Amino acid sequence: MNTALRKNEIRTLQWSQIDFFRKELIVGKSKTEGSSGRLVPLNPLALASLLKWAGRFPKSKPEHYVFPACEAAGIEREHPDMERVDPCKPIKSWRSAWRAALKRAGLKLRFHDLRHTCITKVAETTASDQTIMAIAGHVSQKMMEHYSHIRMEAKRVALDLIAQTPNPAIIQAGVHQNSNQVSEGEKRGFANSMN
Repeated sequence: MNTALRKNEIRTLQWSQIDFFRKELIVGKSKTEGSSGRLVPLNPLALASLLKWAGRFPKSKPEHYVFPACEAAGIEREHPDMERVDPCKPIKSWRSAWRAALKRAGLKLRFHDLRHTCITKVAETTASDQTIMAIAGHVSQKMMEHYSHIRMEAKRVALDLIAQTPNPAIIQAGVHQNSNQVSEGEKRGFANSMN
């Protein structure tokens, strides 16, 4: 699942919010006003997981929940008790499933840590702040910075790119990127023209 989503956004996700052909989902009611209604692209892993999960519910309707209420139904098992699944209500809690998954994986973390890690990893790419904010559903730069405090490598790459030595062939060809890359004679002429 796309971990840029909040736990409640996943819990209350309905099939009508997923577009398998366009590989995206629409966030329904969310914690913040700016998050509700945003489009989130599904990466190949998230799409494959949702397609596999959808195969478990062949009689689903658009208004049904992707993760339905399933009191003691064993929904995570290969053959759950479908009589105990209510697709018209969202799952009440992730607690049991989350703890079982953590135990099997040998991990200790909060569900929210998945979201934080996802946003941080996106922030470490060359994605713009606007792209990161759109994926995460944040409306302020301050909130986006809270999640992407580990952007040092992306910052380093960006600054290293501007510090590269210019190609002498380009300078000799008369292509100038800034006044520091022109010949001394040309600089004097430029300075005189500015006076």
